[in-house]
Amino acid sequence: MSEAALPAVAGGVTAFAVSFAVVRLLLRARLQGHLLDMPNHRSLHASPVPRGGGIGILAGVSLAYLMLIQAGWLAPVPSALLLAAGLLGAVSLLDDARPLPARVRLGVQLAAAGILLAGVGTPGALTLLPGWTVHPGTLLSALLAVGYVVWMSNLYNFMDGMDGLAGTMAVIGFGCFAVLGVLAGAWPFATLSLLVAAATLGFLVHNLPPARIFLGDVGSVPLGFLAAAFTLQAQRDGVFPLWIGVLVFSPFVVDATVTLLRRLLARERVWEAHRDHQYQRLVRSGWSHGRTLRWAGALMLACALSAVSVMLVRDAAWAAAVGLGSAIGYTSLVFFLSRHWARSADSGHGPGRAADAAADRAPAARAAPRGADGPAGSEDGS
Repeated sequence: MSEAALPAVAGGVTAFAVSFAVVRLLLRARLQGHLLDMPNHRSLHASPVPRGGGIGILAGVSLAYLMLIQAGWLAPVPSALLLAAGLLGAVSLLDDARPLPARVRLGVQLAAAGILLAGVGTPGALTLLPGWTVHPGTLLSALLAVGYVVWMSNLYNFMDGMDGLAGTMAVIGFGCFAVLGVLAGAWPFATLSLLVAAATLGFLVHNLPPARIFLGDVGSVPLGFLAAAFTLQAQRDGVFPLWIGVLVFSPFVVDATVTLLRRLLARERVWEAHRDHQYQRLVRSGWSHGRTLRWAGALMLACALSAVSVMLVRDAAWAAAVGLGSAIGYTSLVFFLSRHWARSADSGHGPGRAADAAADRAPAARAAPRGADGPAGSEDGS
């Protein structure tokens, strides 16, 4: 093992062990009445499941980071990143215990994004697509960066709605970031990414179908925030361009963005909870959680490998081919899934149909499900 890799491996093992142990303690603590996710007419789970597994992830990353700092194996990251992530984690934990108004959650996310960018700065250039780098200027760059951080925090929260999905995306996504960091010789970046991936893996083993514990806002919001923060850092430090980071997390970015646009065009109330994301439609049409997760995981791996190939080959033509292929692939996938959903609706098949019909007949005064899929909202419940 090389000397440069030792801190990453030691930190990763520590992050996994701490996260695994903390999640086990949370399961034994019997969180009923405090952090319990009750099923409702928009959930994909049928029985109460504790949430708050993200506490284990935050604990694993934090303790492993402190260990590496104390050992002199890792330089401290900007305090603004720690403050922003800590603020989001604390407020999200409060939201898990007692739902906060959407405006409060959104305000905190905007504040966290502002703290981050004020402390670490914004990239002078943003590579949005292969071969397309823009220099928007300080003010516009800051606004774009804030919007990106807030949207990633929210969309990761929206996509946390099925056993194992958000955890698998984090393990593959941040694991890919670690590989990209190694390829660029950016070992501190690779180490931090590996800490997040390893800590999430410690949680994920308890969250695979059938899930014993859910991530909760305390996990999903910080993970989305870190995905955005690490991508901006990679762009700024020359580790990889912005579009590569978006490609790695594109299974979540595309699903959440397409779903939001579809609901806007249909003039639906986008701030209200729903289960119309592509992965939710697959489960409602009859796919099991396990089958949906396997196919989603395959897509995540394909995106990660595509990103790695671009940074290995470092050829403009290949980067353009990957970018174009991804656009064509996602367009085809969205079309296929839409047709699959339409056929399922026409046939009336799928275990979710009866529940949907019952929900539509429910009184309007029925309580809204936990975590509306609107600004700064969530969709807990796998």
